[in-house]
Amino acid sequence: MTPATSAVARALERIERLDPALHAFIEVWPKTASAREREAVARRLPLGGLPFAVKGPSGIRSCAARRLIAAGGVPVGATSVPGPGAVWQTWGQGAHGRTVNPWRADRTPGGSSAGSAVAVATGMAEAATGSDGAGSVRIPAAWCGVFGLKTTNGLLPSPDRTGLASAGVLARSAAAAEPCLRRVLDGGGAPDGAPGRPPPGLPLPAVYSEDLGFAEVDPEVAAVVRAAVDRLVAAGTVRLLDRDAGLLDPAGAWTAVRGGSPDDPETVRVRRTNDERLDALLVGGALLLTPATPNRPHGHEGPGTRYSTALTWAFNLSGHPAASLPAGFTGDGCPVGLQMVAPRGADLELLAAARAVEDALPPARTPPRAGRD
Repeated sequence: MTPATSAVARALERIERLDPALHAFIEVWPKTASAREREAVARRLPLGGLPFAVKGPSGIRSCAARRLIAAGGVPVGATSVPGPGAVWQTWGQGAHGRTVNPWRADRTPGGSSAGSAVAVATGMAEAATGSDGAGSVRIPAAWCGVFGLKTTNGLLPSPDRTGLASAGVLARSAAAAEPCLRRVLDGGGAPDGAPGRPPPGLPLPAVYSEDLGFAEVDPEVAAVVRAAVDRLVAAGTVRLLDRDAGLLDPAGAWTAVRGGSPDDPETVRVRRTNDERLDALLVGGALLLTPATPNRPHGHEGPGTRYSTALTWAFNLSGHPAASLPAGFTGDGCPVGLQMVAPRGADLELLAAARAVEDALPPARTPPRAGRD
C-alpha cells in the first residue's frame, strides 16, 4: 500500500482540499488514521482500512464507531452538528463555519448528522456514523443525495435518555453502506467473506403514502418521489398494496416523550394507534414508502414553515428501521429522498430492499461541490 493507493490518504487529501469550503468536519485525525489503516491492512481485518467519519465530538465513543474500528474501519475525523444553543437542528457548525449543502451552498445540508452526510456525498469519507432521534440521519441523507439508514430503536445503545434516538450509517449508496451496516448490526463478528443477506424476492410488496395522512408536502417534492415509485413499479421492483397509510400526527407525542412525559394520556393514545396501524400496514414484511422530507433543503437562516421531521419522527416513536435513498431532484437542483420503512428488527431486510430499489433507479449523481480526484 502506498500513499497514492491508500483509501485513507485519498480521504484525507479530499478533506484538506474540500472542507475549507464545505465545513463538514470539526476535527480531523490524519496521524491516528494512517496508523489504524496500516494495522487494519496488516491484520487483514474485514473492512481493510475503510475511511469513515463519526458524528460530532462524542461520535468516536459510539457503539457503531467501536464496531467499525474493530472490523478494520478507520475514523478520519468528527463531523459537524448544530452549534450550542441551536433551536432547530437541520444545520451544522464545522471548524471553518456553518456546513453547506454540496449541491447548493445557499442551502443547509440537513441535520443533525449534517457533516456526516456532506462527508460521504463529497467523498471525504466512504461512510459515516450518525444518530437519528427525529430524522437526523434520514433528513441530511435526503438533502445531500446519499443513503442513510436509522436502525431499529433499542437494537444498539441510544445516545438519548428517552430512547427516541437510534444509531445510523450514511454512505453514497445502500450497496456502499452494506459492509459497514453488517458490521454495526452483528457486532463485527461476522466471518470474513460471509455472504450478505440474499436478494429479496421481487416485486417487493409496499404501501405508498405521500403524506402519512397529515403532513403538508411540497408538491414538487411529492412529484419527484411519486415518479420514482412509478418507475419502481414499472420495473417490477415494487408491487403497491391497497392499504391505508393514514397515521395520527406524531408531533405532540414526540415532543411529550422528548420532554419527559411519555405517559401523557394523549401521547399514549397516539402512539398506540400509530403502532396498531403500522403493524397492519407492514404485515407480511411489506414496506412503507414516503418522501423522506415534506420540503426541500431550506436556507441557512432557518427552517421555514414546514417541519422537515414531519414524515420521519413517527418511526422514532414506533421504533421501526427506516432509510432514505436518492429519488431525484427538484427543478432548482435540490436532492429529494425516498423514505423506506420496514418492520421492527428487519434492518438487514430493509438494506437488501434498498439495494434492489436503487438498482432500478438512475445512478446517484456527484455533487458539483465534490471537486475532482
